[in-house]
Amino acid sequence: MKFSICLPTGFEGVMYPVPFVAPGDFVRLAQLCERLRYHSVWGNDHIQTQHYVRELFPDTPPNFYELMTVLSFCAAATTTLEVGTALAVLPMRDPFWLAKTASTLDQLSDGRLILALGIGAYREEFAAWSPRLAVRAQRGEMMDEGIALMQRLFNERRVTHEGKYYAVRDIEMYPKPRRQPFAFWIGGHNMEALERAARIGSGWLPGWRPWPELAERITALKMRAAELGRDPAEIEIAPQFSITIAKTVEEAEKRYMASGLVAHRKSLAYTGRDLSQQVVANLVGSPDLIREKVEGLRKIGVDHACALMIPADSMAEFEDQVEWFAKTVM
Repeated sequence: MKFSICLPTGFEGVMYPVPFVAPGDFVRLAQLCERLRYHSVWGNDHIQTQHYVRELFPDTPPNFYELMTVLSFCAAATTTLEVGTALAVLPMRDPFWLAKTASTLDQLSDGRLILALGIGAYREEFAAWSPRLAVRAQRGEMMDEGIALMQRLFNERRVTHEGKYYAVRDIEMYPKPRRQPFAFWIGGHNMEALERAARIGSGWLPGWRPWPELAERITALKMRAAELGRDPAEIEIAPQFSITIAKTVEEAEKRYMASGLVAHRKSLAYTGRDLSQQVVANLVGSPDLIREKVEGLRKIGVDHACALMIPADSMAEFEDQVEWFAKTVM
């Protein structure tokens, strides 16, 4: 199984203290992950502080670093480590410029970019970014139209498109991505995301779910891909989990439940996840228990424990967890 780490690009105030990460930390973390033989590093995509975060930190606004810029620095400072978006919020990015940026980063990194797209966890962030558009826009529609446009830009010589949300006229976009087929992943755990992944994704990056539900959706995804004439084995199953590793199960659970990540999850409760399952369904525990969990995930069809989130109160604690996990679990 592959393992990868989520960089704290947009997590200050969300699950980390403010301030938490310094600009130089990103490259250092990427190089550490490469030395420890992680598959990749990923970043999340926020531009606007959530309402509940503003209430928690009224005097110290968090730093949200632009995702693609951070990944470009990390790719330039490494040689084999892949870099990925978990997730790039397509409705808040122009599809042409995202395709152009992704193709450039893919070329400069010698094909080491994985572009995973989602609609965004917080509609309030979308409404703050574009209040006029938010009145009439359906993010799912924007996602589908944007994906179709990006696929054409990645593969066709010239593109003209006139849609509900986007339009281009006789566009030539070069260079195309070096990696072929391009690593174009779909994020999200609802059924709409699963359908998109079955239709066009080379990977599926959902959030954690209770394992029986995750197993059902993996089976459903593979069946749907086969119905659409695709080889299900070509779709990498890469759920995002969080990790807290300690000498004992009790210590790990105590640290995990006291973390800012748990408060963040409560803000996302509308997604329907059973928060009573978050300890057992994530990689929380002693090294022995986490190894057992990894084997359980492998059995239900998980290929990649992706963009692992690490609750921590300091960068030193974050890096310690990265190293401990690599040496005792991986």
